[in-house]
Amino acid sequence: MEKVIESIKAREIFDSRGNPTVEVDVILSDGTRGRAEVPSGASTGEKEAVELRDGGTRLQGKGVHKAVMNVNQDIAQALKGTDPFNQALVDQMMIDLDGTENKRKLGANAILGVSMAVARAAANSLKVPLYRYLGGTDLELPQTFHNVINGGEHADNGIDIQEFMITPVERDSFRDGFEKIVNTYHVLKKVIEEAGYTTGLGDEGGFAPDLSSSEEALQMLHDAILKAGYTPGKEIAIAFDAAASYFFNRETKNYDFEGKTYSPRELGEYYASLFEKFPEIISIEDPYGEEDWDSFAEFTEKYGQQIQIVADDPVCTNPKLIREAIKKGMANSILIKLNQIGTVTKTLEAIRLARKNGYTTMMSHRSGETGDPFIADFTVATNSAELKSGAPARSERVEKYNQLLRIEEELGQAGTRLAHFPDNVDYD
Repeated sequence: MEKVIESIKAREIFDSRGNPTVEVDVILSDGTRGRAEVPSGASTGEKEAVELRDGGTRLQGKGVHKAVMNVNQDIAQALKGTDPFNQALVDQMMIDLDGTENKRKLGANAILGVSMAVARAAANSLKVPLYRYLGGTDLELPQTFHNVINGGEHADNGIDIQEFMITPVERDSFRDGFEKIVNTYHVLKKVIEEAGYTTGLGDEGGFAPDLSSSEEALQMLHDAILKAGYTPGKEIAIAFDAAASYFFNRETKNYDFEGKTYSPRELGEYYASLFEKFPEIISIEDPYGEEDWDSFAEFTEKYGQQIQIVADDPVCTNPKLIREAIKKGMANSILIKLNQIGTVTKTLEAIRLARKNGYTTMMSHRSGETGDPFIADFTVATNSAELKSGAPARSERVEKYNQLLRIEEELGQAGTRLAHFPDNVDYD
């Protein structure tokens, strides 16, 4: 008997920041259920697909009853009887039903919830793990990037760089790398406390001390790695997301950063000084604003051979924008967020496009997360070499890492991805 989508039901739930979001159940004709919860970002690019909110006074205007209604009425009716194993067809039907460039009619939160739930229902119906259903065989676990000091839009403190991350480089297994991160995270807390700062947490589980500068944050990471017993850059490396759109001055085309004004060239020189002082930095995300493509490309040409340069806000997981960025020579890595583009199929297209052109891909969570570990399975399924999903704190973050531990157990040694970045720096 052919299995088809029997019914779809959405509801309003709440994410890790206490804001409303969409949860979707897809029921197949054999009774199989697939459930998905949609994440939400705080640091959002202007080119992202539209997250439909209700407006008005209820829940500060952030309610998602409109998106829920769109799922329960228009989308449910359109997809009833559709083949759940044809993900591309399901996703395209919703895109056509919406009929807009940025999914503003039905809402990307409505469409993505259904897209993810259909994939999970199909996997459940076949009684295979989601990562196996979407990815097949010959899979590996990712290298993870953990936001352990928050700044910018993710914290109320004095540093403008948004995320300071640590990542395990030299490791025997995923678990070994994660344990190194956990050890460093706990030592970092002591380093921050000993410096006289508080250790409150930001949205993504990282500490949010009121530091004087981004350089001070990097020094604390360096010290914590050493005190945890690891070699900076060899066992634990550093990455950061500048999220420069938030300190880009659109009138002057300069960058107002931590009390100073930098021209694009001067900002690039500042980053270069950080690379020189902290050679364990291996990746930088969004060093320039989403409108400043020329500076982004010039920076990539100058430093792209020595460091990973990740584009997020300028491209927003949109294949059309990624093609333009590739032609421009901007970045050498693409950040991937499911809810930026709104469907599983379009996200897969973005990943294939980046890889085809020699770019790495870094899968990413959002600051408003849920307990749904979909992204963990999806990262393994797509063989994305990298994943950032927050600090090893807060259950909505840790659940992604716990799911990866389970997947590693299932895949065995074949799923172990060893050092992803080449050891080409003199760390002594």
